[in-house]
Amino acid sequence: MFPSSQHRLADGWRLAPHFPSRRKPRASSPSLADHLEWPGGPAQILVAVEDAQQEPIRSALRSAGHRVSICEADAQAYRWATALKPELMLLEVALGTPNGLSTARLLKADPLTAHIPMIFVTVGATLSEQLMSLREGAVDCLQAPLEHEDVLMRVAVHLALARRERAVQHNVVESAARVEANDETQSTVAGADDVLAQAVLKIVEADLSNIPNLPALAAQVGTHEKRLSRAFRAYTGKAVFEFVRDARLAHARRLLLESALTVSEVAMAVGYSNAANFATSFRARFGATPTSLRGKGRADTDPS
Repeated sequence: MFPSSQHRLADGWRLAPHFPSRRKPRASSPSLADHLEWPGGPAQILVAVEDAQQEPIRSALRSAGHRVSICEADAQAYRWATALKPELMLLEVALGTPNGLSTARLLKADPLTAHIPMIFVTVGATLSEQLMSLREGAVDCLQAPLEHEDVLMRVAVHLALARRERAVQHNVVESAARVEANDETQSTVAGADDVLAQAVLKIVEADLSNIPNLPALAAQVGTHEKRLSRAFRAYTGKAVFEFVRDARLAHARRLLLESALTVSEVAMAVGYSNAANFATSFRARFGATPTSLRGKGRADTDPS
């Protein structure tokens, strides 16, 4: 006897089992699924969407023979992705909020899941919001209400691309694996806290002039301040904003030596709204004022 269509875990989270539909397709109603071929066979697909989107996606994918797992669109989707290792994910994203995007950032920061193609599912997204979803790592964006054949075709395209890329890389990876077979460090899995820290590093380094405060950073990677602070210090040896300060000042030093920006412009470029505060922090870090370093840099490079 088959179990129920969904299991409810202890914490209330639901994961659909991998049972393909036993219903026979109706011969009188051919669909796109009847004509699609899947090189390499059907795929394991993880669908992390809210209840309203679950049934149309599940119906479309199972009609094509895919193995479908369903979960809620929150941080648990990341944890199940590390366990199930799906070939593709459909992830519902509430644009304008951390929901979904924080999961996407964790997936892209973890070496175990960074390769998984993500199709974002959105409701009423504008063009600029769809473009933002692509910048956050999505390979495509589906707008609700969902069309059966639209879901199938987009999944087919991105599965084919992902499988082709893996085939191209296969020989290289296999060769590298043989060379490093005895190196146990190559099989070390990044811990969950390391993934958090790596995700925050990417956010920080992407725009040193506009770094969110600690609560906002924690929200962007789906955690809380205390855990983020602990994880970041363990990974980098520094508190988050100690790292931010040092990164800003190091970048400022490079700009002073290598660019034509004024000291005030350099200060603004690395996130200091007050040039005097910038000069004080710079001198405390490097033992010289920005102006004196700029003069020294020019003197060192002056051909005369």
